Amino acid sequence: MVFSSIIFLFWYLPVVLAVMKLSPLKWRNAILFVLSLIFYGWSEPFYIVLMLISTVVDYFNGRMVEKYLPDKKKARRFVIFSVVFNMGLLGFFKYADWIIGMLNTLGMNLPLLGLTLPVGISFYSFQTMSYPIDVYRGEAKAQKNIVNFGAYVVMFPQLIAGPIVRYRDIDDQLRERSETMDKFVSGIERFVCGLCKKVLLANTAGLLHTQIQSLPQDRMSALTALLSLTGFALQIYFDFSGYSCMAIGLGRMFGFELMENFNYPYISRSITEFWRRWHISLSTFFRDYVYIPLGGNRKGKVRQYINIMTVWFLTGLWHGASWNFVLWGVYFGVLLMIEKAFFKNVLDKMPKFFSWLITMILVWIGWVFFAFEDTQHIMMMFKNLTNVSNLINADTLYFMRQYGVFLIICMISSTPWCTNAFNSMNDNVKSWLKLILVVLGMVVCTASLINASFNPFLYFRF
Repeated sequence: MVFSSIIFLFWYLPVVLAVMKLSPLKWRNAILFVLSLIFYGWSEPFYIVLMLISTVVDYFNGRMVEKYLPDKKKARRFVIFSVVFNMGLLGFFKYADWIIGMLNTLGMNLPLLGLTLPVGISFYSFQTMSYPIDVYRGEAKAQKNIVNFGAYVVMFPQLIAGPIVRYRDIDDQLRERSETMDKFVSGIERFVCGLCKKVLLANTAGLLHTQIQSLPQDRMSALTALLSLTGFALQIYFDFSGYSCMAIGLGRMFGFELMENFNYPYISRSITEFWRRWHISLSTFFRDYVYIPLGGNRKGKVRQYINIMTVWFLTGLWHGASWNFVLWGVYFGVLLMIEKAFFKNVLDKMPKFFSWLITMILVWIGWVFFAFEDTQHIMMMFKNLTNVSNLINADTLYFMRQYGVFLIICMISSTPWCTNAFNSMNDNVKSWLKLILVVLGMVVCTASLINASFNPFLYFRF
C-alpha cells in the first residue's frame, strides 16, 4: 500500500485517524503498532514476521546494552550483534542474488535464491540498528515497553521510505507527545503538499522520461536525451521529497515531529551543499554512524578522503544490488574529494549562477548512473547527450511543446520561491489560500489517481 493510492486515502487513513483519535492516549502507541503492521503486511504478509523478529532482537539488544553499560566491553558485544544481525538481514535479502550472480560469472553454477526484497528493509534496518548504538553512546535511554519500541520501528508514516528516524530523535515523543488541532491541520496541509508533488509533478516528469526512453535510438537527439534526463531528475526529486513530505504530515497528524528530509537541493552551489540538502536523514546517518566513527576529518587529509570514499561506496551500495549504484556512489565520493581539495574557495567566490550551473551539470551526470542499471544503457545515454551532430530534431520540439510549461512549473517548485512568496502574504489571506489549495490539491490528485495508469514509486526498490 502506498500513500498515493485511493485505498490508502479513502479507506485506510480515515479508519486509522478515527481509531487513533477515539482511543485513550495510553493505548495509542499499541494501536499505532498494530495498524502499522497491517499497513506493512498489506501486500507481503509474510514479512511481518521478519519485522517482528527485527523488533524483538533490537529491543533485547537495547536493554542489554543499558544493563551492561558500566562494563563497556560487555555492552559493546550487543551493539556489535545488532550491527551484524541487521546488516546480515539486509545483505541476505538485498544482495544475495547479486553476489551469487557475480560468483557464477567466475565459473560457478549456483542457483539464484529469487528472494523478494522486503519493502522498506533498507530504512528500518538502519533505524533499529541506531537504537542500541544510541543507548551505548548515552544519547538515549533503553525503552522498557516493547510495544512502544515496536511503534517506533513499524510506524507506518516513515516505514516504507523514510525519513530514517533515529531512536534518539523520537524517544521523548514515544513517551509523551502533544496532539493539538494546529498540529493536525498542519499535518493535513503538509500531506496534501507531498501528495501533489508525487501525483502531479513526479508522475508527469516520470512519464516524460519513460516516453523519451521508448524512442528508437536513431531518433534520440542530444536535447531530447537531456529532456529525458531532466524528467528523471525531477521525477526522483518530487517522488522522494513528496513521499517524505507526506510522511512528515502524517506524523504530525499523530503528534510526531519527523525530521526534514529535503531542503531544495536543486538550488545548491556545490556538491557538498547538495548532499546537505538531499536525503538529509541518510546523509546524517552515514555521517554520525560511519564517517565520524572512522575518524571523520580529524586524522589528516588522506584518512579523511578514505573515509569519504568508504561512506560513498556504502551509500551507493545501500541504494541497490547493482554496480551502477556503486558507480554512482563512487562518482559523488570522488567529486566531494576534489571539491574539498581544490575547488571549495573557488566555488564560494564564483558568481552564484555559474557555481549553481556547474553543480547541476555534475548532479545531472550523476543521475545517468542512477537511472540505468546496465552499463550499455549508461554509455548510450552519454553518447546521446554529447551527440553534437544531432542536437535537436522534431521529437525534441514535440516534447518541448507538450511539457515545456510543466518543466517551468517544476523548476519553480524546486526552489523556495513559492514558499517565500506565500510567507510574505497577509495572515488572513494565507489562511484562506491554504484552505483553497488543500481542497483543490486533494480533488485534482484524486481525479488524477482514478484515471492514472502510471503511478510508480522509485524508492520502493531501495
